[in-house]
This record gives sequence, C-alpha cells and structure tokens, in this order.
Amino acid sequence: MMKFTKQNFIFLVGGIVIYVVDIGLDLWVASKYFCQGQYFWSILILSFRGLSSLITQIFSYEWFKNDWEGTDTGKLKWIFLAHLFQCGIFIRYWFALKYGCQAAFKQNSGGDASETDPPNYIQKQVIDVVTDINMLRVFKTFLETTPQLFVQIYILMEHGKNDFCQYAAIFVSFCGISVSMVDYQVSLRKSLPDKDEFHVLPKLVYLFYKLLTITSWILSISLITLLSVRSSVILLIFLWICGFTWTVKQHTTFCKSMKMEYLYRTVVGIILIFTFFNIKGRKTKYCISIYYATHTVVTLGILLVYMFLKPSIIKGIDFVIVSILTILSLVLGIIFLAVYYRCFHPTAYCRPQACLDEVDGEAEQKDRVKTGRFQNFLMQ
Repeated sequence: MMKFTKQNFIFLVGGIVIYVVDIGLDLWVASKYFCQGQYFWSILILSFRGLSSLITQIFSYEWFKNDWEGTDTGKLKWIFLAHLFQCGIFIRYWFALKYGCQAAFKQNSGGDASETDPPNYIQKQVIDVVTDINMLRVFKTFLETTPQLFVQIYILMEHGKNDFCQYAAIFVSFCGISVSMVDYQVSLRKSLPDKDEFHVLPKLVYLFYKLLTITSWILSISLITLLSVRSSVILLIFLWICGFTWTVKQHTTFCKSMKMEYLYRTVVGIILIFTFFNIKGRKTKYCISIYYATHTVVTLGILLVYMFLKPSIIKGIDFVIVSILTILSLVLGIIFLAVYYRCFHPTAYCRPQACLDEVDGEAEQKDRVKTGRFQNFLMQ
C-alpha cells in the first residue's frame, strides 16, 4: 500500500481551505443575485448548495454509523448532531488531519508506533478517511458545483456580457470538477494494494480527459437550454432516468440498507448525466464507447439544430466561439481518454494475480483491516 506523505498532508490542508472558501463564494454569489433583484437565480444556487449538503451529510453519517457499529452510542449522538447542523464534513477533516499528521510526520521521522498501533494501521486509517472525504467531494461536485456552473454559463450566454472575472470563475469551476475526480483516483490508487502510484503524467492525461469531455457536454447542454429551457429539462430528466435505470440493473451493493442504496443510485444517475462512472469494477470498454458516442451524436445534433432552426444566432461571434470550444474540447477529450486507457490505466501494469478486474482496478482486499467502501465505488 502506498504511503500518506507530507505532500498529501499539505494538499489535505489546502482542501479544507478550498471547502470553506467555496461555501463563502456560494453565499456571496447568491447574495449578489438577490441584491440585483434576480431572486430566482439566488434561490436556485442556494437550493443546489442545500441539496448537496443534505445528501453528503446523510452519506457521511451513515458511514460513521457503519464504521462505529457496536461502539459507544454516545459518540454517535454527537456525530448525529454535527451532521444535523451540516458540519459532518469538518469532523471527517479533523480525523484526516489527526491521522494524517501521525502518518506523514511522526512515523516518517522515526515513528513511535507500538505493536498495538502499527504504522501500517495509521496509514490505512488516514487513507480510508481521506478516500471517504474525496468520495463526498465527488457527490458534492455533481450535485452542486456542476449544476451551478451550468447556470452560470446559461446566464452568461443569455445576457451576452463579456465579464473577464465571470469567464475566469467558470474556468476555475471546470478545473475544480476535474481535480476533484483526480483526487479521488489518487485516493483509490492508494487504498488498493498492488497498484502503481498515480504519477504526474497519467494525472495530467486523466485530468484533461475529464476536463475536456465535461466542458464539451456542459456547453452543449447550455446551448440547448438557450434554445429551449423545456427541451433542456426534458433531456436532463431523460438522461437521469437512463443512468438510474442502468445503475439499478447493475445490482449495486454500495450501502447496507436498500433506502441508502437507492439514494446512492439516484446520485450516480446524476453523475452519469455529466461524465462516465464505473460502479461495479467490471470491464467497461463497450459502455464507455457507447456513452461518449452518444454524447458526440447529441452534441453534433444540437449544433445542427442551431444551424437550421436559428440561423440568425450563428452569425454572432459568441456562438462561433462556443461551437468551436464545444467541438474542440470533445475531440481532444476523447483523444486524452484513448491515451489514458491505452497507456496509463492499471490494466497496463497490474499484476494478474492481484486483480479481480484488471480493466477497472478492483483488487483483493483481504489484507486490509476491513473492506473499504471504495471497493464498490470505482471511477474511470
């Protein structure tokens, strides 16, 4: 198993700062729209924030309850109250800082671990905690950040204002979405035995694959929303139904209770609207090909609709720029996708005896202290 290093600890602290800043920015943007009299956009942004926080708190508390099953119920009551007031993520960050400090600094500098508290145990503890945090960040990304980004792009395209700060904020949001998924992949690699470390080059290739494909798809949805809000809503609901149905047919076993399992499948259905998501650790060559082929057809179809039904719009320089960005990011994203799976995916270097499924990176967990949740939560 790979170790939790000082560099990982620094990134962890940075993640806490970014999380707090993100909350502040959401409140600032919502208040800005409210002061401008745009109450609908303000309420919508706060709704995304509230829904995301509620769902992530539910999953976080359920995981605490599963992990601490049979322990002091008094602690669980305090944990429940913290999650009730939407502060559960800060408890998880506190545990991550506690174990991370021990793993990155104390043990690496000579260590004071006893036989009952071996260094490997602390390493597994911090990696498990950080992985849980990154899983929750993925949920938050597609329940809050992505919908908010979609709304920002729609408002920008609708009003046609050339605001550099708004463009910069949108670009940073795109990068934030991709980075959250890369961070999860890093945690996943650390948590599974017999996996090579996620080095700089594969990280960049994976980052650009996610960044570019998600960029192209969100721009496409923004274009169809600009054409018809009703059509966009129908498309998103249809895509969610397809993703949810596919998830149900996979018979996922991520949660212990069926209620939580269906909530998990609902969230996965939302994630599948925006990016491919492997949920069973099986070979996904054909699924991922169909997924991005469908995205390509829909994207080209949206551009053709504009050319034939709204010819006056395509004369605008904004539409030309958006169209070029949409097609270019889609093509480059698929190229990076092919390069990643051809050269850097674990199947390229995973030892046969160590893998249940070489393509998706699911590995034997027998030498772990306990089977981690992420064994059933695998992203491509």
